[in-house]
Amino acid sequence: MRSSSSTTVKSLPLKRRLYFLLKLVCFVISVLVFCEFLIYYVVIFQCQWPEVKGGAHVGKKETSTSVLKAMILADTHLLGEIKGHWLDKLRREWQMERSFQTALWLLQPDIVFILGDVFDEGKWSLPQAWADDVRRFRKMFKHPVSTELVVIVGNHDIGFHYEMTTYKVNRFEKVFNFTSGKLITRKGINFVIVNSVALEGDGCAVCRTSEAKLVALSHKLNCSQQKPNHSDKRCSDVEKLPASEPILLQHYPLYRKSDAECTGEDSAPPEEKNIPFKEKYDVLSQEASQKLMWWFHPRLILSGHTHSACEVLHAGKTPEISVPSFSWRNRNNPSFIMGSITPTDFSLQKCFLPYESRVFTIYGAAGALLVILILAYFQLLTPPFYFAQRLISKHKAV
Repeated sequence: MRSSSSTTVKSLPLKRRLYFLLKLVCFVISVLVFCEFLIYYVVIFQCQWPEVKGGAHVGKKETSTSVLKAMILADTHLLGEIKGHWLDKLRREWQMERSFQTALWLLQPDIVFILGDVFDEGKWSLPQAWADDVRRFRKMFKHPVSTELVVIVGNHDIGFHYEMTTYKVNRFEKVFNFTSGKLITRKGINFVIVNSVALEGDGCAVCRTSEAKLVALSHKLNCSQQKPNHSDKRCSDVEKLPASEPILLQHYPLYRKSDAECTGEDSAPPEEKNIPFKEKYDVLSQEASQKLMWWFHPRLILSGHTHSACEVLHAGKTPEISVPSFSWRNRNNPSFIMGSITPTDFSLQKCFLPYESRVFTIYGAAGALLVILILAYFQLLTPPFYFAQRLISKHKAV
């Protein structure tokens, strides 16, 4: 049997074999291009910016220009030199780069927020490793001038509270122009940027500085939201900001007991939902959470850290959205949030990225088909295939 098969292979004309090889190469390239490039366009093209009312005072002509299109993602965890294998880096970083660049091209957001844990090993990185990680980040998340990128600090960027140092905080601030207690106002919308790692409440140097900035910013915002005829000496010399309730952006979620009430396909797995959260590790402490709510009375809170989706209502009125991880390393189904925001209203929509399991399924199916095509071409299939082929041929002849 083997000798007859080899004779069949040798007897095939060279031109025919080269033509078959060319078709196989085209097939392989087509699968690679689809799985590593086109699939991101196919999936993200289905995402649409949500509609927002914008308030009764906003006319139809003004709505499109007054609405801020914000893209929110979290926990990219760029791998470092200690724990990052080169193949893992290549795979995960290509996925995030293609996802981000495709989303920018198709959706054209006005502003992008990354809610911390940009790096996986920022808490350990020596200067050279840090510089290499920053270089890779800038390549992956490059953006046009028309889109603003705002990066918020996470515990993997500067370490948990016991690992956090002024040097690490300053290093992050220098690269990303990040400051805890920083206010970003765009189109009359106030965003408050928080270093949630520094809300330990133990009076450490970084914590004191961060809290002082937050208190000062809270005073400005509260004074700006008072009615014009309201007389308050404390607000007489305060710079007035847009009278829009702020949106809080931070890495740690506000305090909640667990993810037990979280729902959705990208929420925590069932076996993890009822595990109690540890304050100052999984979530902010109850004290720090209450302070942020008292200081800012936010209309929306956006956080990351858990790598899973969750929506919580604080004080019965303030929603908090925990944004899942953007990386295949942390989730099979990563996603980001699309927000259409005005000074008085907002609307959020989730946009899923390609599932890693589906990409592997396509590769597996293509590989199996490739093997069958090769075996069939060289007539190396097992006897049952020949029997079926002869049976079909006889049936056609009859």
